[in-house]
Amino acid sequence: MELIVAVYDDWGIGKNGTQPVALSADRKFFRETTRGAMVIVGRKTLSDFPGGRPLPNRVNVVLTRQTADIPDVIVCHSPEEALEITKTAEKVMVIGGGSVYRQMLPYCDRVYVTKIHACPESDTFFPNLDESAEWKAPQILQTGEEKGVQYEMCLYERN
Repeated sequence: MELIVAVYDDWGIGKNGTQPVALSADRKFFRETTRGAMVIVGRKTLSDFPGGRPLPNRVNVVLTRQTADIPDVIVCHSPEEALEITKTAEKVMVIGGGSVYRQMLPYCDRVYVTKIHACPESDTFFPNLDESAEWKAPQILQTGEEKGVQYEMCLYERN
């Protein structure tokens, strides 16, 4: 299982359920990396997608504690249930938000991190993989600058 996330310099990932700084290069990387995958997403993050609709060209699995009937998604209520659902998928990507990342990170072997070199105020954070002995130093996949903001796409693999 893999995970994809965009973080700021303090490893913040968002505020009030959305990304304060979003780059089109990161959005493109996200689309390309997750296309065709089964994605695991939280209910609140799903509501932040365009129109609150599931992502196209992916099987969307919503991990939520609430009883919910959400059209065009598979709803599950625990990480264990999500793992059972994803057993048959070729590619599984955890795509957020913060609570889903925390619950599913222990099951992931690879993490794609877009490091956005900015530090807007965040209320949700991702664990700093650079400070974790569980993760190898990242492989840099791509670097660039957009709107005066530098970024790099990195791939971390579990030791």
